[in-house]
Amino acid sequence: MSRLADLRFRAATAFQRRVGNPILRRLPFQTVLETTGRVSGQPRQTPVGGRRVGDSFWLVSEFGDKSQYVRNIKADPRVRVRLGGRWHTGTAHLLPDDDPIARLRGLPRLNSAGVRAFGTNLLTVRVDLTD
Repeated sequence: MSRLADLRFRAATAFQRRVGNPILRRLPFQTVLETTGRVSGQPRQTPVGGRRVGDSFWLVSEFGDKSQYVRNIKADPRVRVRLGGRWHTGTAHLLPDDDPIARLRGLPRLNSAGVRAFGTNLLTVRVDLTD
């Protein structure tokens, strides 16, 4: 990772961890991805931007394999997604062969702009919802 990419990663994750995520995940209609912590086994909730298409929920991780929720998905792909204030269970799939830039064009604009601006290693994630 280049020095600039590393700086962007550190700045964005520090802000998200300390400011953005604690506030956003409490908002009742914020979309939230819940994974199981790979070390702790505890639920981990991360506010995300994405879109439901049929029985799938699509999002793009801005830091790919360095994102904690992506690392948790690798350890246990069973997740929950809160959409419109309602929780849905599902199975997450990491799609490294998908074009994340093209995928972002179909996702909410504001979030997509942030992911493109700060992201250093984009990775598409699809959650197949089971309920």
